[in-house]
Amino acid sequence: METDAPVATPNYGYEKRQKELAKKRKKEDKLKAKAERKLSGAAENEPSQGNADSASPPPPEAPQR
Repeated sequence: METDAPVATPNYGYEKRQKELAKKRKKEDKLKAKAERKLSGAAENEPSQGNADSASPPPPEAPQR
């Protein structure tokens, strides 16, 4: 009762490629997030050109004695 049907073998090349693609995608996402954080941090630190009065806080008042 033996049959000579071919046995499916794992496609290691495909698995490796998928793993590499996932790794590449993760790295790109990480770099993108890092760039966004850098841009948002720079935007918070730089005052806007059209509204210079509200960019800096008012000077603290001296306490009355």
